[in-house]
Amino acid sequence: MPPALTDIAQALALLLGATVLSLAGVQILVGWPPIDVVARAASVVGVVFPSVFAVLTVVAGASALRLMSEPANRRWRQVGLQAASGIATLALTFTLLGISLGIGGLADRPLTPASVQEVIGELTGRFALAFATTVVGLPAAAGLRALILVLSSREVRL
Repeated sequence: MPPALTDIAQALALLLGATVLSLAGVQILVGWPPIDVVARAASVVGVVFPSVFAVLTVVAGASALRLMSEPANRRWRQVGLQAASGIATLALTFTLLGISLGIGGLADRPLTPASVQEVIGELTGRFALAFATTVVGLPAAAGLRALILVLSSREVRL
């Protein structure tokens, strides 16, 4: 297997392992079964955000793995930094989408004392999308960026 594919396979394995450990941690701490956690997450953010997030995380992880053995490789440094920046952009894009959907839902609804509770419920659901993507995406992007920069700044010792 070519080295790049090996790095991608290892990064994917690390992402899947972290996902399994996170689901197990949620079950231990909160008592929610993994299927409920996945269903709840899908109902809040959908499937597009986690899918693109996973692809960008695997690319950044593969870059980090390559930089562990070749810290001076500028191409993999740039690939990793671009993937991490892509995660931040994705998070902020979905944040704006959630806010826009929430505000758009207010525009065409009559606001009466009888409908206030329902409108606030829908608005809260849209804002949950906005804040969930930010809370997950921005720290992940910052962590991956830091990892890539630290790995690429190491001295090569033979």
